[in-house]
Amino acid sequence: MKKGVQLWCFIMLVLLVLSPTLNAQESVADDARLEAETTLDQKFSAGNYSRRGAEGCLRCHDDESDHPASGIFANVHGKIANIHGPMRDKQCEACHGPAGNHARSPRKGQLREPMVTFGPDSPVPAEKQNSVCLSCHQDTQRASWHSSEHAFEGLSCSSCHRVHKKQDPMLDAGQQIQTCTTCHSQTKADLHKRTSHPMLNGTMQCSDCHNPHQSVNEFSLNQPSVNAACYDCHAEKRGPFLWEHEPVSEDCTACHTPHGSVNPAMLKQRLPQLCQSCHQVPHANVEFAANDLRVRGGSCLNCHSQVHGSSHPRGQALRN
Repeated sequence: MKKGVQLWCFIMLVLLVLSPTLNAQESVADDARLEAETTLDQKFSAGNYSRRGAEGCLRCHDDESDHPASGIFANVHGKIANIHGPMRDKQCEACHGPAGNHARSPRKGQLREPMVTFGPDSPVPAEKQNSVCLSCHQDTQRASWHSSEHAFEGLSCSSCHRVHKKQDPMLDAGQQIQTCTTCHSQTKADLHKRTSHPMLNGTMQCSDCHNPHQSVNEFSLNQPSVNAACYDCHAEKRGPFLWEHEPVSEDCTACHTPHGSVNPAMLKQRLPQLCQSCHQVPHANVEFAANDLRVRGGSCLNCHSQVHGSSHPRGQALRN
């Protein structure tokens, strides 16, 4: 017991000693970032753009093996023929800001004049980074970005998108899922369960159902409701039916899990337990029908096969 108390006291002492140092380091970093942001604001106001365009930038910024700057010429942002693209106007400086004296070698003891960069190490906050992208991308798909969960979490566009690559990972089904599930770990686990939507093979992607830039619908769905999103692919379940199954018309997720399940057909529970959560009738209770072949195997679906609804005149019990 005494050793435990001594260890705890030692840890607290170390924290007390290191705390001022860590706080000082954070304060210096914040001051440097604020100074860089102020300089960038002044550069934008002055509008001191270079006449060299991309050629001047590529002299230094095309030697990074992972993300060479020239990679932008392989996608729509780097096409001169794109009249709405940055290369038709200020080129690299359209996104990274006026070069000013950035290309000049800094004096001894001074840092190179900052530019707008994108990512966690940027001298400007995510909100300002995103404002650069949103200055062009003003379509309805991004109209609700400022109220999105991604924006509240402080994510920048570059957290998901790669402008200097030939193929933006968010435009490729396989890479999009990998990017999204980097944060959405529970969804990643669900996709590897026994039954799931065909996403791991690239047939579907997250943006088929969700708008990553936020929508006015729940769960950022592209459609106004969960059922409407499901009906995009499962139109045969839409109805209307003469005899409807209430949970089906109310919400598909009452019975199914949208990303994956350990049960067949992405069901929330195994049958007949799922049915019994609503239907408390003797013949549907396994305890009373343990020897009844009608509730074995396919369970309730052995008889009530039209579980999503029926238009048969005698389909009141969803049998026909």
